Amino acid sequence: MARDRPDCADGIPMARDTTDDTPISSLDELTGYLESGCKPKSDWRIGTEHEKFVFFAEGNRPVPYEGPRSISALLDGMATMLGWEPIIDAGNIIGLLEPTGQGAISLEPGGQFELSGAPLETIHQTCRESNAHLAQLREIADPLGIRFIGMGGSPKWGFDETPRMPKSRYDIMRRYMPKVGSQGLDMMYRTCTIQVNLDFSSEVDMRRKMQVGMKLQPLATALFASSPFTDGKPNGLVSWRGDIWRDTDNQRAGLLPFVFDDDFGFESYTQWALDVPMYFVIRDGKYIDATHVTFRQFMNGALKGEIPNPEPTRGDWTNHLSTVFPDVRLKKFLEMRGADGGPWRLICALPAFWVGLLYDDAALDEIHDYTKDWTVDEVQAMRDEVPRDGLKTTFRGQSLQQVGKTVLGMSRKGLVGRARLNSEGHDESHFLAPLEETVARGTTLAEEMLAQYRGRWEGSIEPLFAEYAY
Repeated sequence: MARDRPDCADGIPMARDTTDDTPISSLDELTGYLESGCKPKSDWRIGTEHEKFVFFAEGNRPVPYEGPRSISALLDGMATMLGWEPIIDAGNIIGLLEPTGQGAISLEPGGQFELSGAPLETIHQTCRESNAHLAQLREIADPLGIRFIGMGGSPKWGFDETPRMPKSRYDIMRRYMPKVGSQGLDMMYRTCTIQVNLDFSSEVDMRRKMQVGMKLQPLATALFASSPFTDGKPNGLVSWRGDIWRDTDNQRAGLLPFVFDDDFGFESYTQWALDVPMYFVIRDGKYIDATHVTFRQFMNGALKGEIPNPEPTRGDWTNHLSTVFPDVRLKKFLEMRGADGGPWRLICALPAFWVGLLYDDAALDEIHDYTKDWTVDEVQAMRDEVPRDGLKTTFRGQSLQQVGKTVLGMSRKGLVGRARLNSEGHDESHFLAPLEETVARGTTLAEEMLAQYRGRWEGSIEPLFAEYAY
């Protein structure tokens, strides 16, 4: 799978933005870029991304970017260990790129540390990759007194004490976000996610997968809900991260009603993205604020006289597609974006959930038929209620716990049907176990954390960091 790289907490992929200077000569080229992602089933891959918060074990304090015990020191150490290429922005190391382009490590705005994994064939490989990454990271981090925790939202640190990473694009975003939503800065600095990127074979295949994915993102948010704390105390939600996305930048985020249309395709997604305000263009290695124009206006000459080389390029379009935030994002592949970050088992469970539903023909037929008459209003209502109610959210007279049992059953059949076995002869379905346990209990990870907070943690957030660290 041709992969862009992650770059913004939960939102903007790409550790290094594209600088393809090939001019765009027509709107058809923009649609063609998306369509060029079609590939035969034999070439489908699984790309998993996961973010984690970084903290000092002593005092459970956030880790700064600079200094001998810092996030930049982590990156320097990982570069030495792995031999990966440092990614430099204005003289600062802000990520690492695997030499063949098959993986990347990047920093999110608040110092969240992310692995963008290689495009792999099985969930078995994904789990080995994640396990190896965390072991390597611990080898560098332990002598520095640094640890990591996987959750959907920063549980303790206020915005003012959260570090800011020295990445040029973040200056533009930091100024823009408060103009278009109430929670954009929290999204940038205080959220983490697990995400899986999946392939498609045709426009019809893309449509079916995107429609299923868009309808089921609220369920994914419920299954992976793990952000019940803010500023060191309960926030009244199970997925604070899910609630943040309800008012981050609604011009470019959330549910896209036109995806539900029977004729949805590459062209309709292109037309939507054209009318979303841009963030930036890159010229001569510098980021230039372009938040005052849409890409369509850019195509019509809106930046002439404002920037060098004002004609749009393929790199501009690629970067723009990475700065829109729908619940399922379309590029040359599909990005499933609804899940909170979480512990190691959930890193494996998220790709297993979606691969089981979307990569087996029989399972895709079954889940598509199951969700085909779900309406935009119904899905939006779920999306609005899940951050508070989790699996207790109701849909057509039943709870999402019950819906989850049904959907997980389809996913399990899909993974069994794929029959991708490990060396011990096990298929991929066992990676669903944490989610099956969640729906069997009827309580999310967030609710388990809250029960411990109100019980043996005696109203303190501090034990969280010891018990849920990687």
